[in-house]
Amino acid sequence: MEVYELKLLEIEELARVIQVLKNQGKKIVQCHGVFDILHIGHIRHLEQAKQWGDILIVTITPDRFAAKGDERPVFNESFRAETVTSLHFVDYVSIIREPDAAEAIRLLKPHIFVRGSSLRDQNIESSRHMEKENEAIKEIGATLIYTDDIEFSSTNIINRFFSNISEEIKEYLKVFRQRYKNDDLFHILDRMEGFNVLVIGDTILDEYQYCEAIGKSSKDPVLALRYQSHDLFAGGVLAVANHVANFAGKVKLVTVIGEKDSYEEFIRTQLRPNIDPHLIVQENAPTLIKRRFIEGYSLNKLFEVYVMDNKGLSKKKTYELCEWIKSIISRYDIVIAADFGHGAISDDVIDVLVEYSPFLAVNTQANAGNRGFNTISKYKKADYVCLAEHEIRLEARSIDGDLRQITEKIAERLKCKYFVVTRGRRGALIRSERGSFIEVPAFAQNIVDRIGAGDAFFAVTSMVALQSVNPELLGFIGNAVGSLAVEIIGNKKSIDKESTKRTIKNLLEYR
Repeated sequence: MEVYELKLLEIEELARVIQVLKNQGKKIVQCHGVFDILHIGHIRHLEQAKQWGDILIVTITPDRFAAKGDERPVFNESFRAETVTSLHFVDYVSIIREPDAAEAIRLLKPHIFVRGSSLRDQNIESSRHMEKENEAIKEIGATLIYTDDIEFSSTNIINRFFSNISEEIKEYLKVFRQRYKNDDLFHILDRMEGFNVLVIGDTILDEYQYCEAIGKSSKDPVLALRYQSHDLFAGGVLAVANHVANFAGKVKLVTVIGEKDSYEEFIRTQLRPNIDPHLIVQENAPTLIKRRFIEGYSLNKLFEVYVMDNKGLSKKKTYELCEWIKSIISRYDIVIAADFGHGAISDDVIDVLVEYSPFLAVNTQANAGNRGFNTISKYKKADYVCLAEHEIRLEARSIDGDLRQITEKIAERLKCKYFVVTRGRRGALIRSERGSFIEVPAFAQNIVDRIGAGDAFFAVTSMVALQSVNPELLGFIGNAVGSLAVEIIGNKKSIDKESTKRTIKNLLEYR
């Protein structure tokens, strides 16, 4: 049996071994971490920790809780654990099942728990995990010690020597880092927790049909596919609401579903717990489904089929909706209109939103089901507008005009406080209320699926715009969110505050 197999134990087995060692009078020291790229800082830290006792145990964060952005961790949990066991002064290693070491501390009951000095004044998202660990340390009567030696960051090492991020972006981040710190961005995200948000828009169910291409049909000049599997995602305004709910305290969702094939039960199960849905039924219509056929290996989209009825609500239901919105809209700090152009937000509803919203954020999406009919000119006024470049050019009827001039003209007409144009790989252009422009580069390196990335950007930056922050910070947060969203298939999961903070922290560590 290999040495690492003798050292690497399941947490329950390790607890039994530790109890035997305690009965022999041994002093137990525990360290915990990801240990992705093992470096001299880790080694010095663990060596110092061993000096505080007789037995050093190291618990490892599992892969599912160790995500740190693009393709991180570099090594999976088994390799990370095996690497740590190779250190002669480490006695035992265990991969835990939780995002923090609190339960492991309670189970193992070490005499001493040791952290690196960089965590002494920790104020990033992991502080919540540290608080839980501190409670566990106090419960078992252990001592918390911080090592004090040279500090290295695995993230910094990976970013510097193994990242494929461009020199242009590195230079931008270098300048940005001189002006802003983590806390400048984290405080913006933290303040969202106090927001009461009204989200309104079109429900879209994104169905992914994964197929294998098997050749040309023998009878017709078409590509033949073999079905493999399928996914169904809550998209459109449902995805926007879920993104918002991961940051805001309370979310009211207003949307339209079909009377036929409503998928109401599925929709309700896909919403975050702090979302209060108000689902309005459109008579004699299905809930909108965008069914995409995808080559299963490459994830290239082959074609899509819309199951939809864009007629919208009846006049009676539209009137009732408008009156209801008027009666409740003053309760909210911000109204986010995710207008996909499929009938949920009629002209009458738009008029109500424009007149009564305390702060109105709008995205009018141009897609195959509404192209040419769903532009921002439907709105007379908005506080925050977020459009893709092709959407603003469609509004301006200009394929190659100066983008800043186009944006300036439309932003002035709408009296916007902020106007953002997302440009895919070219980042985002942000216009402030004073008419100044700033460009923020795209941070995405590992693009899996672009569907829903713009919705995530819009959802989070709407709440950034509400805080009247520097426009560059708005663009930076938005592009950090976008870089996370493009790594996700469809709307399989929503972007949360912790992953956003982690991505921002990693970006600011680039050298």
